[in-house]
Amino acid sequence: MVSARRAFAGELPISAMPRLCEVLADRAGVAQYEMAFGRDELGTACLDLKVRAPVTLLCQRTLEPFVLPLAVEVRLGMIRAENEEAGLPPGCEPLLIGADARLKPAEVIEDELLLALPLVPMDPQGALPAAEATSPDEDEAVANPFAILRELKRS
Repeated sequence: MVSARRAFAGELPISAMPRLCEVLADRAGVAQYEMAFGRDELGTACLDLKVRAPVTLLCQRTLEPFVLPLAVEVRLGMIRAENEEAGLPPGCEPLLIGADARLKPAEVIEDELLLALPLVPMDPQGALPAAEATSPDEDEAVANPFAILRELKRS
C-alpha cells in the first residue's frame, strides 16, 4: 500500500468498534474516514488518516447523553520496533505494526477515535439542574458544621 501510494475512503459503523462502544452511551452512528498511504520526506512509511464521527457520550455534569462530533486528522509513521519512534519526523505519531507488516484499518480508526475522546465528557450545551432554594440558616449549617455547636453554646 505504501509503495503504491494507495488511498481509501469509506464509512465504518460505530457498532463495529467494540472497544469504542464500551465507553459510549449509544452505539449509533457512522465514522467517515479517509486513509492515504505513502512516504514522508525522510522516506518513512506513513499513513495520513482523517476520521469524522458523531459519538454519543454521557455528560458527567448532567448525567444525560449528548452527541459529540469527533474530528481526527493525524499522520502516523509506521514502525516495526519501539526504538524506531525516535527517528520519526515532528508531527508524526508512531504506529507500531507487526512483523508481517499487516495493518487492520478498522483497528487504527478505532484507536484514533479512542484517543480523541475527552477524559471527562461534558456537554457544552448542558446546564446543571436548578438548585432548590434553601434558607440562610441551612446554608450556614452546611457550610460550617460547627454552627450547631455555636447555637448550643448560646443556650
